[in-house]
Amino acid sequence: MLNSTRPTRRTRRVVAASAGVATLALALTACGGGSDPSDEGSADSNEKITLTVATFNDFGYSDELLASYTEAHPNVTVKQVKAAKSEDARNNLTTKLAAGGEGLADIEAIEVDWLPELMQYPDLFEDLADPALDGRWLDWKVQQATTTDGKVIGYGTDIGPEAICYRADLFEKAGLPTDREKVAELLGGADATWDKYFEVGKQFVAKSDAAWFDGAVPTYQGMVNQLEDAYEDPSTGEPKDLKTNTAVKDLYDQVLTASIDDKLSAGLEQWQPDWDAGFQKDAFATMLCPAWMTGPIEERSGGVEGWDVADVFPGGGGNWGGSFLTVPASGDNAAAAKELAAWLTDPAQQTTAFENAGTFPSQVDAQSSEQVQSFTNPFFNDAPVGQVFSARAEAITSAPFKGKNYFGIHQSVQNALNRVDLNGDDPEKSWEGALEEAASVIQ
Repeated sequence: MLNSTRPTRRTRRVVAASAGVATLALALTACGGGSDPSDEGSADSNEKITLTVATFNDFGYSDELLASYTEAHPNVTVKQVKAAKSEDARNNLTTKLAAGGEGLADIEAIEVDWLPELMQYPDLFEDLADPALDGRWLDWKVQQATTTDGKVIGYGTDIGPEAICYRADLFEKAGLPTDREKVAELLGGADATWDKYFEVGKQFVAKSDAAWFDGAVPTYQGMVNQLEDAYEDPSTGEPKDLKTNTAVKDLYDQVLTASIDDKLSAGLEQWQPDWDAGFQKDAFATMLCPAWMTGPIEERSGGVEGWDVADVFPGGGGNWGGSFLTVPASGDNAAAAKELAAWLTDPAQQTTAFENAGTFPSQVDAQSSEQVQSFTNPFFNDAPVGQVFSARAEAITSAPFKGKNYFGIHQSVQNALNRVDLNGDDPEKSWEGALEEAASVIQ
């Protein structure tokens, strides 16, 4: 049953991220092709140019890292433009693509879940295929950004192998083990399941004022990413009927039972002010933790001690997120931008980015490097995060199928979860809302 004492939270923007999905295809069909690469200089020419790199959250591209490119290419100044949230970056990208590309950065970072839609319009991006770079990335990472005719529209930056980040101090107060190896065993070790994760959560909340996890949506994200084809048929690319999609509905029910009936959720929406404040207020004890999440956790937890990382994840391996660098074809310096994108995704730079922000590299050589394997994170109780996330990456065997309708359908389900978790709506009525919303955004 629902917790009637649950406070009402803001619902603004609950459908904002999906509002443009239905019109994206129509808008992009009006766009023209790219510029003529023959008119563009390279990074090694004598022409003075400034290259802009549009990112979001934290890609680990420090001022020092970007300055080192200018040292090697004195004619190039690199400027990073960082959006606070990925949804802001996505809205900027799609809006400007629909207007012909004017105002886009020379390099635009994108999330993996945007790719299925963007790859319908490969002419809007430079082809980054380069035989000299074959073997640099994990095969499944390259395939995600490769069209059926072999065009590569993005160079992989990071992947998101998932572990469990936890507050050891809150575990101790609740009488649970705090050592990261014992926490992994507590959650089931190699045989960890979602049922076990939620079961331990019930033990925790019975002895603590804190919730077990931050919110229903991020927890569902980890669960649905383990389905091979959550929303679409990989053989046809057609969307599945959400009304009869029992695999998705079962996960929806399971996470809301844990969140609402068992009171395991803090009822927070990631990247919002109350989520930020929750780190300081001991609002929750665990988080599903892709490697890139370690940076945002540390950023929001200043003065809070006790965070650690356990080498375990319910259901086996899981990948959440992972980004790419694209080069819009409308840019004036596309050739130079391609060279910079290749440099930023070189194993050496991606290793530095991992050290700066915890973005686990998708490059084969970077993953096996001594720098990554020996890297520890002082904020997370000196956890050997290089080894932890390497082990979690090895548990990932493939990437789930995500077609052109993935983003819109997925957002519809997330919106339904938020209506229940944040505002106390009836789960079944909210699910009906997801069905209606998904039907309206399918291309």
